[in-house]
Amino acid sequence: MADPETPATSQGLVTISSSSSERAPIIYFDGASCFGHHNGAIQIELAANLLMPIGAAVRVDVVQTAHLRCSPAAALALREALDKALAMLKLGQQQPDEAIPAVKN
Repeated sequence: MADPETPATSQGLVTISSSSSERAPIIYFDGASCFGHHNGAIQIELAANLLMPIGAAVRVDVVQTAHLRCSPAAALALREALDKALAMLKLGQQQPDEAIPAVKN
């Protein structure tokens, strides 16, 4: 838990309060079920799969996990953040050219 006495962190011109991070919800989703716009606001519905046992079988239910609403500028910032996060992931998954030696017991 962050110390309320600790100064807020700064990311460029934006200062983010350190006390807000513990209260922000974590939103998990498996995909975007639908999207659109209304009165200039971007609308995206996020959904996740639930596995529901039915006897010996399993049924997949799709449930909405969030209703994302933002300005076009915020949507562009989100897309940029996602692109950068995916690029970081790709760099982290690159394998070295040399083979990893086998471990002998």
